[in-house]
Amino acid sequence: MKDKKTLTFSIMDGPYEQARTVTVFRLLDNAARRGYNLNVFAYEGAVNLPFSKQSKHPNAVHGHDAAEEDHPLPKDWVASLIQTAKKHGGALDWINCGLCVDERGAHEAIEGCRRGTPGDLWKWAQQSDNTLIVGTR
Repeated sequence: MKDKKTLTFSIMDGPYEQARTVTVFRLLDNAARRGYNLNVFAYEGAVNLPFSKQSKHPNAVHGHDAAEEDHPLPKDWVASLIQTAKKHGGALDWINCGLCVDERGAHEAIEGCRRGTPGDLWKWAQQSDNTLIVGTR
């Protein structure tokens, strides 16, 4: 029997589009704090979650500059999840679907995220203790 559980998540929604993304991040954070090994396969819009060129912006409606607005960036959330897993004795492996990356021009992901194929999700699902696919509907 394996000592450490491995969970695989697949996510489809991009940044700021649906509450499902935040829910998956909360599930990942909880599992990371428990020391699980985590796999995340991002496809469609979710390949933009770890996109490295995200930047903070001002909000003229509120009269805030970029620092005052302090707009959260999904790339920072992903980086934090990777570090949280490591801190608690687990790991988070993030794969962006290469086909989806090409379609969206999201070629530059943060450190700790890599390009892959739907075959990687299939392999992970076979090797994991459990898999959660979070579709768009």
